[in-house]
Amino acid sequence: MKRLVFTVLCLMLATQALAASKELYVYNWSEYMPDSVLEDFTKETGIKVIMSTYDSNEALYAKIRMVDAKGYDLIVPSTDFVARMHKEGLLMPLDKSKLTNLGNLDPKLMNQSFDPDNTYSVPYMWGSTAIAVNTTNPVAAAVTSYADLWKPELKGKILLPNDMRGVLGMGLKRLGYSLNETDPAKVAEACELLMPLMASVRVFDSDSPKQAILNNEVQAAVLWNGEAYIASDENPDIRYVYPTEGFSLWVDNLCIPKNAANTDNAHLFIDYLLRPEVAAFICQEMGYSSPNLAAQAILPEDVRGNAIVYPAPEDMARGEFETDLGPAVKAYEECWMRLKTQ
Repeated sequence: MKRLVFTVLCLMLATQALAASKELYVYNWSEYMPDSVLEDFTKETGIKVIMSTYDSNEALYAKIRMVDAKGYDLIVPSTDFVARMHKEGLLMPLDKSKLTNLGNLDPKLMNQSFDPDNTYSVPYMWGSTAIAVNTTNPVAAAVTSYADLWKPELKGKILLPNDMRGVLGMGLKRLGYSLNETDPAKVAEACELLMPLMASVRVFDSDSPKQAILNNEVQAAVLWNGEAYIASDENPDIRYVYPTEGFSLWVDNLCIPKNAANTDNAHLFIDYLLRPEVAAFICQEMGYSSPNLAAQAILPEDVRGNAIVYPAPEDMARGEFETDLGPAVKAYEECWMRLKTQ
């Protein structure tokens, strides 16, 4: 009888392991990966991708901490949160022997200070946070800077991202400071500058901010370039403006949580996403900048030459990549709470 029970238990465990080996749990930003990419991966490998989404790095971080880095096999944090999460032991080192397409990535976006030698992360997409305006509105059409958003004519007609760094970065840039400022006094100064703007904000949205400007609910929206790319394609009156004060650049990265169950599948999916044809398709569909040089080479000219997707050199010169804030993040979090409860 004991032998029979033992045999049954072994069979059950083997069945569970087999089932787990055909699943991949991904926790990703909203509207950040075409469904057809997931479907094609499943057709090729037999691995079913179960996708859950979040709308901010803070939400991702809180969830991964809460579940002790379990339950998800792949996540997509931005640069500053890669640094924060691996310092806190929430990420698993990548097995690069399983990433045969790693060489397709732009060396300029690799081996950065937030993750030396890309021990824990692989770039997925990069992009900007700037201003989309509806040019049929004369006041919005004249916007060239963050400062213009404080104009009283835009009261109730502005969308801001539900993103702490994106919003505080506006105030910091207006004051001539770095997006990565760590002086609490300067962060507080930016916070005070932003407080009056809150009365002009109709909505905070990072799920699908393009909808508000497409539906004419707002006339100016601080959002990500991919959202602006899709919105301008649907409505040519929508223009993407790189603010004169400077703006945020970011890289979102593929990472495996420390206690992920399906790590082989996660590596397989990362390598799939690094294929030139897959990365190029995602770039075309989503409108974000691909870090994949082999993918860039096969992009249509109207995408490769689109200033929303790939900013001109003079615009890039005003951009600044976000980095880990370290202990200074507390000042940002305190300000963010004040702004959201204003």
